[in-house]
Amino acid sequence: MPYAVIAHYRCLDEEAALIREALLSMREHTRREPGNLAYEVHAEESADPPAFILYEQYTDRAAFDAHAASDHFEKHILGTVRPRLIDRTVYFAETL
Repeated sequence: MPYAVIAHYRCLDEEAALIREALLSMREHTRREPGNLAYEVHAEESADPPAFILYEQYTDRAAFDAHAASDHFEKHILGTVRPRLIDRTVYFAETL
């Protein structure tokens, strides 16, 4: 059963360009993962502070776990994005 992740990230104005770049790089890496079905990056319109919404879909929870254990996740998400966020909300769900 497909597994979905929806994340909402908020950051300071001065961090937005770096976070955007890291998320777009993640998109390119993640879309090449064998268990990835979708990885979409959105900038929330007129958000103050800046905000990004991610929609990810994987073949199953194991595919997401492999994604979260990848080198690119560690570099871009754990190393670049998360330390710069002022707020982070993530939802995990099975697709019906």
